[in-house]
Amino acid sequence: MQINNRGKHVKTLYSTLFLLLAWSLSTAALADSDVRPLQYDDVFLLEFASSPAPAPNSDTIVFVRNWMDRMQDRTRSTLWTVNADGSNLQALTSKDQNASQPVWSPDGSRIAYVADGQIHLYWVNSGRQAQISHLQQGPGNLTWSPDGRWIAFSMFEPKRASNPVSLPGRPEGANWAEPPIFIDDMNYRADGRGYLRAGHRHIYIMPAEGGTPIKLTSGDFDHSGQMSFSPDGKSIFFSANRYEDWKSQPINSEIFRLDIESRELTQLTDRNGPDHSPVVSPDGRMIAFAGVDDRRLAHQNHGLYVMNIDGSNIRALTADLDQHIRGFEWAPDSTGLFIYYDAKGSGTIAHQPLRGNRTVLTDEVGGLAYSRPYSGGAFSVMADGRVVFTHASTERPAELAVLSQPRGSVRVNTITDLNRDLLMKRDIGRVEEIWYASSVDEKPIHGWIMYPPGFDPEKKYPLILEIHGGPHTAYGPYFAMELQLMAAQGYVVLYTNPRGSTSYGEDFANLIHHNYPSHDFDDLMDGVDAVIARGYINEDELFITGGSGGGVLTTWAIGHTDRFRAAAAINPVINWYSFVLNADMYNYFTQYWFPALPWEDPEHYLKHSPISYVGNVTTPTLLFTGEADHRTPISETEQYYQALQLLGIDTAMVRIPGASHALHTRPSNHMAKPAYVIYWFEKYRE
Repeated sequence: MQINNRGKHVKTLYSTLFLLLAWSLSTAALADSDVRPLQYDDVFLLEFASSPAPAPNSDTIVFVRNWMDRMQDRTRSTLWTVNADGSNLQALTSKDQNASQPVWSPDGSRIAYVADGQIHLYWVNSGRQAQISHLQQGPGNLTWSPDGRWIAFSMFEPKRASNPVSLPGRPEGANWAEPPIFIDDMNYRADGRGYLRAGHRHIYIMPAEGGTPIKLTSGDFDHSGQMSFSPDGKSIFFSANRYEDWKSQPINSEIFRLDIESRELTQLTDRNGPDHSPVVSPDGRMIAFAGVDDRRLAHQNHGLYVMNIDGSNIRALTADLDQHIRGFEWAPDSTGLFIYYDAKGSGTIAHQPLRGNRTVLTDEVGGLAYSRPYSGGAFSVMADGRVVFTHASTERPAELAVLSQPRGSVRVNTITDLNRDLLMKRDIGRVEEIWYASSVDEKPIHGWIMYPPGFDPEKKYPLILEIHGGPHTAYGPYFAMELQLMAAQGYVVLYTNPRGSTSYGEDFANLIHHNYPSHDFDDLMDGVDAVIARGYINEDELFITGGSGGGVLTTWAIGHTDRFRAAAAINPVINWYSFVLNADMYNYFTQYWFPALPWEDPEHYLKHSPISYVGNVTTPTLLFTGEADHRTPISETEQYYQALQLLGIDTAMVRIPGASHALHTRPSNHMAKPAYVIYWFEKYRE
């Protein structure tokens, strides 16, 4: 195999000395200027809004205010309220209580929420609050009955598992080793949760004033996700995979109606594929839900459907929309729905009528993925048809905004400013959108350039290519603390959506189906060339990094080009054969990402594995992975580290004790990741 030398050129002593002098002068100028770049521990200053929930009978909005606890090194959450015009912002719960999932009662007199694993109530008129449950497991998906007398929720029910072997001979009081753990479940561990206890999630109801929870579902199946009551409060609609072979159908599910009194289940949908998130219309006549016909593709856009309350007359509303529906809510008059999806990297809300053309209202939804610039947001519809949503910006994490439509126009008003202290204290790197053509097939590729504070286009800067994971996800015009911290150190940062990314249509996402990595690598290199052509990049100071799927492409890239001075691969996969037999979701990956099981087609697995090209690597490489990562296990990192050591390549491995795949969930780990990346890159600057 021939190494690609694109971007390399012969360095002369004169040019090297000149660039070193220029860098020294620019550093001195930066120190003397008024630029106030971000510092690593500024991660503890971040706050963001999530889970907006408007009252059914007023302009009050309750939401979750997320903040970083420096002493406990945790992200914590409290409930706050604000009026729709931005006035009267005030705390509803104290910082001593980790609160989430706020849900208003139908009459607006109470708010149910989860705090520290229990259901709590807040009475609006009196301002009093109390814990009303004493549950053994944490509840989720809180849902009020229409009359406000009951609260439904889902909860895990452990299954008593006995060891099939009993060892004899243990004397009373003897200090023997912990007994062996017997496992026979297909899905026995999950990233972020570790090894799983036997059991399933079931649906419960309990009186709204507190009391004993009543279990409504049964069987060795999981019942979770969004629930919705029938108008008379006698039934609950939910989704579940209750097929006998559910273990081999990891994404399949159907919509069910549960009769509360008799516990009888009626299946309302029936197709090969997921049907989920049922929501009854305000007039009680229809159910909206999302789903897709399963074609065993790595990415499949879920569409929006409606059916009559009895399950008849199912029809698609978004068949002409080539995007994945991420959320939806009924309009108050039941004549249509508000839908949320990503389009070209941007979170979009549109109004979808039951009949007629949809109208795009805003493309500014997002801001929940504050570490890297992933899409992701939340919204809710107010009683008068206004929409409250998490507002995205490249300068700060999610704030709340309210969308109104006075006289047919669209107006968006941001109503919180949770990060104004950070923005007053620090300068945030400017982000610019770019498009460029792929050298493979001229397809337009979307990206963004993040500039260091105080950027001067007349100077030369080092460039970091930062690659998203997934691979079927999307970056966008969002705040990204990790990338901003890199830019704060004087780097230009490029991030793009190469082929395989979502939000550009299903076909674009599946250009890498059973072919990953492949030409997505070329799309990334074309992006680097496009930025270099602008004239402010030092071509001898190119660096590459990425996490998860971005770690895959980082290790793939350095096996196919030597243009980068150094690389940092974050929780990568480097051997697909070992990955699918070690990852938590192996029954999904083997069906949707590969044409066959690994022993049936080992050539395919190895052809697309970075480990197959490790012999070409000359790039100094840092590896960074959580020791409790069950998605891309640290054994992948260890394989690559040991291979590079055998080759004599300058390499280092950073292991994060106790960390899962979501490295940023502990603020100190969020801070450590870019700090180690910059440390490594600085070693190999000119």
